[in-house]
Amino acid sequence: MKSLVLEIPGKVADAMRLPDGEKSERLHLELAISLYAQGILGLGMAAQLAHLTRAELNRVLAQRQVPIHYGAEELAEDLAHGRSH
Repeated sequence: MKSLVLEIPGKVADAMRLPDGEKSERLHLELAISLYAQGILGLGMAAQLAHLTRAELNRVLAQRQVPIHYGAEELAEDLAHGRSH
């Protein structure tokens, strides 16, 4: 399985108005929301990127009024999840 490392320049990281311990978590969340909203990632993969459950990410998306996309990918994820439990 491949992974991708995103390098954030030190000046940018220092300029983030967040405690150091929250920066990585917040960047993962914001990237996941953005990629989901653009239709680049489905809900399951966006939740994985954000280190959240699908239900937790759904709550964040609802709070931010991001439209929920439910297509073939989400249906397949739901079916696979249902079969595994």
